[in-house]
Formats: sequence, C-alpha cells, structure tokens
Amino acid sequence: MKNLTLVQKGALLLSLAATMAMAAPEKTDLKIGFIPLTDCAALVIAKEKGFFAKHGLNVTLSKEASWANVRDKMTVGELDASHMLAAMPLASTLGVGSSQKNMVALMALGQNGDAITVSTKMYDAMMAADPAATKKGSAVALKKVIASKTMGVPEFGMTFPTGTHNYHLRFWMAVGGVDPDTDVALKVVPPPQMVANMTAGNIDGFCVGEPWNQRAVMGNVGKTLITGYQLWQNGPEKVLGVQKEFADKYPETTKQMIEAVIEAGMWLDASWDNRKEASKILSSKSYVNAPTDVIDNSMTGTYMFTKGVTTPMPNFNVFGKKQALYPYYTHGLWQVSQMVRWGQVNKAIDMKKAVESVYRPDLFAKAAQEVHYALPATGWKVEGKAADNKFMDGSVFDPNKVIDYIYNAPIKHPKVTKEAMAKVNNWKVK
Repeated sequence: MKNLTLVQKGALLLSLAATMAMAAPEKTDLKIGFIPLTDCAALVIAKEKGFFAKHGLNVTLSKEASWANVRDKMTVGELDASHMLAAMPLASTLGVGSSQKNMVALMALGQNGDAITVSTKMYDAMMAADPAATKKGSAVALKKVIASKTMGVPEFGMTFPTGTHNYHLRFWMAVGGVDPDTDVALKVVPPPQMVANMTAGNIDGFCVGEPWNQRAVMGNVGKTLITGYQLWQNGPEKVLGVQKEFADKYPETTKQMIEAVIEAGMWLDASWDNRKEASKILSSKSYVNAPTDVIDNSMTGTYMFTKGVTTPMPNFNVFGKKQALYPYYTHGLWQVSQMVRWGQVNKAIDMKKAVESVYRPDLFAKAAQEVHYALPATGWKVEGKAADNKFMDGSVFDPNKVIDYIYNAPIKHPKVTKEAMAKVNNWKVK
C-alpha cells in the first residue's frame, strides 16, 4: 500500500472490510429446481450471467417435469430450493393437498406472467354467443356457451390444485358467473403439455405461464382471452422456496442466494436488450425449450392475443422493478383465502399466522439492503386500490377484511363456516 494515495488506501480498506464482513456461505453446492416457464428467468440468469458464482454459490439448475415433482422433491430435500407457485410453500406448510412440511417463500421471482387461452373452436363458440364479452376477455361469454350446451361440459387445464393458475382461472370464471366446480371440468396439466393437450382436443382452454399461451397462439391452436396482468395488475406469480430447516441451518447461503437472484431480476429489467438476450438463453433445451421468437413475444414488451396481431404490454412480466421481488404478506394471504374459498381447507386456520411463518420479508430485507434493492414500507398492503394494482372486476382485497372477501364472494365452496374462520382470525394488520 506504500505507493497508494490516501483515497485509494481508504477505498481498498473499505473493500477489504466488506469482504471480511461477508461471511462465507455454509453450503456452496446447491440444486435448485425449475419448471420450463419464462418466469424461471431470474434463476437462469443468476446461473448463466454469473450472479450465483459471484456470491460463492455453485448452482445446478434442475429442470422438473411438473409442479407435483417440485413439491415432492422439495418435501424430501432432494432439491435445496426451487421455483414454486406462490401458494405452494403455504400449502406444504399447512398440509393442504399433500403431506405437511414447513416451507419458506424467500422472495418473489417477479410479478404477472400467465394468461388464459382457449382453443380456436371454443373461441369461435364464445364469439358466437357474445362477441363483446369475448373481445373483453370476459367469462360471461363462456357462461353463455355452457348454457347453450354446444360444447358439452368445457374442460380447462390448470397446472396445480394449490397454484396460481388454478386460482386465477377460478377467479376469472367466477367473475363471469361460471362456477368452476360445477359448470366446467378442471384438469391438472403440466405447463409444457398444455398446447399438446389442446391440440389433441383434451382441453378447451387453460391457464398457464408463458411461453405456452404464445405457443398456442402462434401455432394457431388457440387464442388468448386475458393475461394475468389484466386479471390482477402486478399480482404474484412465483416464489423462490426452501424448506424452513434449510433457511435456519444455512442463513448465509440463504442470504447470498437471495442477493444473487435480486441482481439477476434487476438485470432482466434493466433493458429490452437484456430481455432479448434472456430469451435466447431460455430457449435452449436445457431450460424452456421453445423458439426464441415465441419467448420474445411476452418477454420483450409485447403480447399476441391472436396470431399476427401484436399488442404492446410492457408489464406482462416484471422481474425486478416495482418491488416485484418482495415477498408481500398480502400476496400470501390472497393465496390462502383462495384455499378457503374453494374448499381446500377443512378446518379453521389462523391465516395471518400461516402467512407470516412462510413469507419472510425479514430474510429478504437483509439481503436486499446489501445489494441496494428498494424495499416497500410494509409487507401488508391493500390490493386493488392503486392505479397500477387493479383487479379485473374492480374488487379490493383488504387483509383486514379477508373473511368478508371470502364469504361475500358470489361463487364459493368453503368447507369451513364463516363463524369458525372469524373466531381464529380476529386480528388486524397495519
């Protein structure tokens, strides 16, 4: 340091101090699962652009066939972490639909990113029944098709029972007056198999993340009616999940993993050129295995509802900006409210307690501060009020009124009474 200026010496000492302060990850070799969807992008970019390596992590990304595979491998610890549907860690912790295992949602992996698409035959039937509603993406047209019995009992694909796409599909149908439990048949179909099932006539529509809606549209197999962004602007989609035991045992590994993915998310939202580069990376067989131009459709600020007609949609995927990576308690609570609304919960549960044990903005904040990622004032917020946070039906989701939200819904099938739920959810959030 003899020939350095005082300023250079000071900078070097600060750098050394920062390096010494950063504890080494307790576990460096990690296996992280993902499903071939474009919203796995932050994990893929963290791997391919060196963000994981920068944080001392040697990550193997494991491509999984279905969300059931992810759930099972996470439960037994075969995966250290995974790309997960926003409700999955909550369902595992509550023992809803599977054996109970305590999970943690460390962070969101972005916002928006899915859509509802119907076959060309169903679209034509909906247009014949109610062209105005169909053009608006409303399930009112579907209700009229069901009443006409021209399509029999429509069958729709969704990716997992306790998953975003099931809840989005049900929400959309119910707003249009369609009862998803009696008027249609819902089937679990892994995301990469949606288009093949629609092509074969096994399903009349589906809700899934990209690029599978765009694949159906560009292949002239179907038409997209509504995107997740239009259904719920800047709503949750996927999270990065780990077993609670992992987060407790490896706190520094957990923090460094979060930091790497935050940096990847910010890289993705830094420019459209970065998005185009990401599309090329994602298109490989190792990841999403879809043509780059199909992935580009939703990743680079546009969207195609009908083949050949491109619509600007810059917020279809948000990977880093607008606090898109923050694990809001409210987002978790909405997922649990849907479990109750649709009868997946058969006993009264304290929803706030469940959400706060699984969604962990405290762990996220520790990592975010080190990479200078802006944090919101609170993990609790009212959804549906802000100009960029609307539901398609104009409804509002207030955490302090969650019981009324569930039981005042026009279509619902809860297995627990309102009185029983209200008794154990006598709380308020700020």
